[in-house]
Amino acid sequence: MNSTASHPLDLAQLDALTGGAFTAPTSGERAARVRDWLATEPSAELMQAVFKELSVKDKGAARPLRERLDELRRAKAQEALAAQWAERARALLAAPRFSIADALAWQRDAARAGAPLSREPLAGLRAALAERIKAVEDLQNQVMVLREASVLLAQRIEILSTRSWKDAQAAAPVLREDVARWLAQVEALRQQPDWSVMDPKYAPMLDAAQSQLQIVWDAFTAALAQAEAAAADPSVAPPPVPVWAAEIRAARGESTEAPDAERHRPKVDPAERQARREAALAAVVPLLERLEREVAEGHGKASAGVAAALREAFKTHARHLEAAIESRVHAALAAAGELEGWARWRADQIREELIQKAQALVDGEHAPQGRKLQEALRALREQWKATDQSGVPNHALWKRFDEACTAAHARVEAWLEQVRAEAAAHRAERLALIDEVKAWTEAQAQQTPPDWKAQIRALAQFAERWRKAGHLSEKAFAELQPLWKAAIGEAGAALAKAQEESLQRRQALIQEAQALAQEPVLRVDAVRSLQQRWQSEAQAVPLDRRAEQKLWEAFRKPIDEAFARKGSERARVEQSLSERDRAVIEAARALEAANASGDAQRIRAAMAALEAAVRGGSTARTEAAPAGAPLAQVLEEKQPNAGEKSAPDATKTEVSEPAEASGSASTTPAKPVVAVRGDDRPGARRSAPESRAGAGAEGLRGRGREGGAASAGGGRREARPTFGRGSEPERAPRLGDAAFRAQREALEHAEATLRRLAAQAHGEALTQLLHAWELRDPQALPGAQALGRAVSAGVRAAWVKALGAPPSGDAAEALLRLEIAAEVPTPAAQLDARRALQLKLLTRRHDPAPAETWPQDVATVLASAWNAEAAQRLQSARKGLLRRG
Repeated sequence: MNSTASHPLDLAQLDALTGGAFTAPTSGERAARVRDWLATEPSAELMQAVFKELSVKDKGAARPLRERLDELRRAKAQEALAAQWAERARALLAAPRFSIADALAWQRDAARAGAPLSREPLAGLRAALAERIKAVEDLQNQVMVLREASVLLAQRIEILSTRSWKDAQAAAPVLREDVARWLAQVEALRQQPDWSVMDPKYAPMLDAAQSQLQIVWDAFTAALAQAEAAAADPSVAPPPVPVWAAEIRAARGESTEAPDAERHRPKVDPAERQARREAALAAVVPLLERLEREVAEGHGKASAGVAAALREAFKTHARHLEAAIESRVHAALAAAGELEGWARWRADQIREELIQKAQALVDGEHAPQGRKLQEALRALREQWKATDQSGVPNHALWKRFDEACTAAHARVEAWLEQVRAEAAAHRAERLALIDEVKAWTEAQAQQTPPDWKAQIRALAQFAERWRKAGHLSEKAFAELQPLWKAAIGEAGAALAKAQEESLQRRQALIQEAQALAQEPVLRVDAVRSLQQRWQSEAQAVPLDRRAEQKLWEAFRKPIDEAFARKGSERARVEQSLSERDRAVIEAARALEAANASGDAQRIRAAMAALEAAVRGGSTARTEAAPAGAPLAQVLEEKQPNAGEKSAPDATKTEVSEPAEASGSASTTPAKPVVAVRGDDRPGARRSAPESRAGAGAEGLRGRGREGGAASAGGGRREARPTFGRGSEPERAPRLGDAAFRAQREALEHAEATLRRLAAQAHGEALTQLLHAWELRDPQALPGAQALGRAVSAGVRAAWVKALGAPPSGDAAEALLRLEIAAEVPTPAAQLDARRALQLKLLTRRHDPAPAETWPQDVATVLASAWNAEAAQRLQSARKGLLRRG
């Protein structure tokens, strides 16, 4: 296969190699054949050739190839990275002087670079570095332990010097074994292979501790040997230890005071003695007070250093101090030792807690995952470090803690590998999206005419996909973001240019609107044409919603202001209201006040007053008519509110001849008028109805086919007779716009209020009916008027009779009939019975329907016994029936 791929292959050969991936009819079949071919593990060169040809034809089918090639590239990059970091790790391990800081930096930098630390060879090298670091740290911890052990041995020797020499003689063998064991451990540490790579500060510390312990031990053994010899031979001088010397003198029977040689020493000047005492106090007392303060506050770490300094000062100036100060020093040193032991115990307790927390991160049921686990491990290690700084390290507990943290960190490594894989996938997805945007840009450049709305939707979808493409590191995002901005900017360049041109055209339309609004006479046709041009522009090139709304408001503002000026001029013309308009407005206000009161009688009275105010003008004119008025005038008196359609009849009446006026009158009454609106045109003249009628009659009489005085047919189109309505009374003038609107709104509000009050009355009546049924009290039954128009006096009497008798009968069928009549739902348990009753009613065609017999059904229900379910069903059905009634 490699030999085949050594030279270029044509499509036929590639199709044969891939099993027909190029000639498959559908994209799904091509993708399936590509996956089958990839299962045979082809070479990278063949996969690259197939991908190059197939990606041009079908990107979806070429996606598995692209993913496999990306995987191979990542694998090669990982191998190269692993080889690079493995070489660095081997150099660290082979260095003559191992550096813990360099080893830790190697792990950190390798993880940041994305090296596969969980795979070989880096996994083995990482473990080797960890073992080497652990060995060096263990060695350093052992040095610190031995140093502290030397201090404790010196303290034991010092305490024995304050006791009886016989106690010191008894403890000397054990102490000698401890010192020998300590020296052997020191020699064993120095033979360790990592002794030379240890931090340089530890070796001098151990050497100083060894020399100090050796000096103390040699002085102790010499003093103890001299004490034994002095106890056996009185001629031997007592040892230089004051307590032992006093004890030996007491055993010999001598005075416990100093010997003659000491007693006869040359006397010291009192001034010099006082100076030495003050110097001793100045050197010891500050340290003593500081140690007492640290012990009282519980500062174990600080008290250890102060105790060591006080011990050295006390050895130097002890003979110049008073007994009280000396006792205070011994007490403070003892308390510091106890505090140090307590601090060590408390530090071990804290370490045990940290070990349990580290183990819970691995074995706990609710152990954190991912980044939270990483942060928890980091916090635990920081707490352990703080504990070691405040007390003596414990190497055994450290091993347990490190093992638990290492086990938990394995899960962190797995999570980091997953994060890296996801980041690589997100990067590839974003790069593919950038390529897709570039291809889309090229395709849109060839489309004519462009669909700007589709482009806006596509760009919004691209932006949404970019936002949801997954998380990337800051470095990777900073690398891809410029590429994305360049691609999306190029994709939206044509749209931005079109929007800029559209913006300029809309600004021109706004200027035209402003100029049109400044004209003295507003041309409605020009405004309509301008609005149509704006709508066409808005539909052709859409803009951002906010910007488009601002432009539309700027375009609409001058036109709205022009129409507002026109309306204000019209209002000024109509400001002068007639007496009749003012009366109508006052009556409408009174009706609104009655609506607010909620009194039905008051509302009806106010409605009657408003109707009287509306027809007030025509009533006055009717009363002033002559006694011999025709039948039309009488009808006008009965129905004064004639509609606007009666105006032509009045015109025809006036143009009729006198002989016809005395003839037969029309018996058809005019349609009552609710209100007559005036001419709301600006500057219109309010002429009398007579003049308008006369003008219309003249126009009707003089109009011919050719426009002359009469038609060519010799007067065939004469005016039609008015049948005796020539003396019809003058109608009331039209209402103004304000009066017309006021009376219309007041009447609408009054009708709605009356309907609401009727519904409330029906609800109260229904509640009283149910209460009367529950108590079986006929006196509690509401009156017929409260029950509604559908309940007559006879029906109410039947209900009273049903409530007055003892409970009897079954109301199940009656309730079903009521629910059918009211068309309300039936409880689920009674649905079968309702269907059966409906079938029964269908077979009885001549029986009255439930809607006709509901008063008798209510009486049947009231005659039965009361229960809550039946009351609820009766209430639902009766609501519907009362609403209909």
